Amino acid sequence: MAMPWEVDGYLATLSGRSHHTRRAYEHDVREFVAWAERGGCVEPRSADRRSLRRYLAYLGTRGFARRSVSRKTAAVRAYLRYLHRQGVLSSDPGRALRAPRGDARLPRVPKADEIGALLDNASAQIGLTDADPFAAALARRDLAVLELLYGAGLRVSECCGLSVADVDLKVGLVTVIGKGGRMRRVPLGEPSRAAIRDWLKHGRPVLATEDSPPRAVFLSRRGGQLGPRDAHRIVAAQPTGSRDVLHPHALRHAYATHLLEGGADLRAVQELLGHADLATTQIYTHVTRDRVRAVYDESHPRA
Repeated sequence: MAMPWEVDGYLATLSGRSHHTRRAYEHDVREFVAWAERGGCVEPRSADRRSLRRYLAYLGTRGFARRSVSRKTAAVRAYLRYLHRQGVLSSDPGRALRAPRGDARLPRVPKADEIGALLDNASAQIGLTDADPFAAALARRDLAVLELLYGAGLRVSECCGLSVADVDLKVGLVTVIGKGGRMRRVPLGEPSRAAIRDWLKHGRPVLATEDSPPRAVFLSRRGGQLGPRDAHRIVAAQPTGSRDVLHPHALRHAYATHLLEGGADLRAVQELLGHADLATTQIYTHVTRDRVRAVYDESHPRA
């Protein structure tokens, strides 16, 4: 009798991860199991290094980008580690599984003056919508979301999941539960504090309904808790002055890049972003070096 793959049990262990991570890992693990059951390795105990190498070769034939293959490999490694811990596998064949590192290049990071213009425009929308309290409330919310994504470098899920108790406007700190359940406190600049204060006092009561979550900082136009898709729409709707469509993570990229360009210590930026590994933060140094090189090429007569 074939042994079960225990996928549901593994997925239950991911409860502390973000919704995006859980969804990606579930997709990748189920994809691997489907391949295995088609003949790659019919049951868990037949999974070995050779079958895993065949799976990597299979992913290569599907035309996935290196970054996608890297993520799928990480998901399979974690899953096989779980099966080994549960005694389904006598050894962990995923320990030696290696995939090419994903492309670490960032998308174009908006410059500080571009972000400034974007936030000024969002602020101006509040005055332009004063005659319509509902539209003005949405404008106040949108500005506060933008200020937090850029002014504090929050992930979109962190921003949408904030409760009122997490935001200390008097001290100027926001408490965030990030990836892996790690807590961090991030300072808020005065523009961010002013935007959040204005939203909570004048905007949120307009959108709130009897069914609104009482502790949620941000609400959707229907009064529910703001979700990541809502935040994506807010950011994508902002004029950028270019063909680029902004997304929330671009504001986080800009936050980190502008801190480093301003002379911030890499370790401090790591803490502010909530990165467990300094290597993840170091990707932003490539962006700042590229910009320095561009300035040199454009400005120096011997470039």
